[in-house]
Amino acid sequence: MILKNGDHVIGLFQGMFGDNIMTFNPGWDQSGSDLDSFTDVREIQRELKDRGITLASEPDEATSGPASMMLSDPDGNQILIDQHR
Repeated sequence: MILKNGDHVIGLFQGMFGDNIMTFNPGWDQSGSDLDSFTDVREIQRELKDRGITLASEPDEATSGPASMMLSDPDGNQILIDQHR
């Protein structure tokens, strides 16, 4: 189920993920439409690593286009940054 209130979107996916997860989608707006410009997931990865943040999975820096990465917040909640284009 997807809940939307103004610019805020919450997806409820029972049984799809084992734990809590927050998802960010570079390249999409709040309605899932393509944005003209956005920060590529690989650039976000470089910035996080430069700040000493450990990633659970990483996109290949030599690629372009769709890719994703995972990390955990201090409480252990998963964060997925999932770029579709």
